[in-house]
Amino acid sequence: MKPSLSVRVRPTTSDDFEAIQDLCRRVYPSVQPWGPEQLASHIRVFPEGQFTAEEVSTGRLLGMVAGLIVLWNDYEFDAAWRDMTARGMFTNHNPSGRTYYGAEIMVDPESRGMGVGRAIYAARRALVERLGLLRIRAGARLRDYHNYANSLSAEEYVRRVTRGEIVDRTLTFQLRQGFHVLAVVGGYLGDDPESRGYAAVIEWINERVAAPDDYAARDAAEARFT
Repeated sequence: MKPSLSVRVRPTTSDDFEAIQDLCRRVYPSVQPWGPEQLASHIRVFPEGQFTAEEVSTGRLLGMVAGLIVLWNDYEFDAAWRDMTARGMFTNHNPSGRTYYGAEIMVDPESRGMGVGRAIYAARRALVERLGLLRIRAGARLRDYHNYANSLSAEEYVRRVTRGEIVDRTLTFQLRQGFHVLAVVGGYLGDDPESRGYAAVIEWINERVAAPDDYAARDAAEARFT
């Protein structure tokens, strides 16, 4: 078991852009990294929703988070990432919404399993509670689906991950952070050979403000994925 790091999660600033781009290249070597114009737009439209995780002792960047607030009913449930994020610019951020949409989370590959992801998700939950939002929703990229795509549909794959029969390095971790699967969607990502474009729509609900009806989507999905 890897030792935990001493992690500080703080707001992203423009001074972090170069390090975030370097992190992108390590996490997604075949994908164009976040551009400075996109990162600057995130900070401009919703600075509270952008976080950077760093090692306390060295200041080394360990991870980042990017997200925005949306009016969920303005979108189709199976909307692609590019539509939910205005092609990564977050200019569709709407502070009147009740849903924090988790558009990105990255952890340095050398620091995984050392508490960075847990610290980042704790910061997201704290933000949602502080702002009185109802929930976090996101598309969980099915990172390991390519290993099963020839034998399992994406929905059956997610069902088995949810039951603990298969480990997906992204979705399994998110389930352990209190998220629930609502649906499986295709075409969520573009050219992503690992996920084959599939994602699980996941949700974490802020119980401090939720009403019984706010659990309807989770309850409807329960029988399909457990």
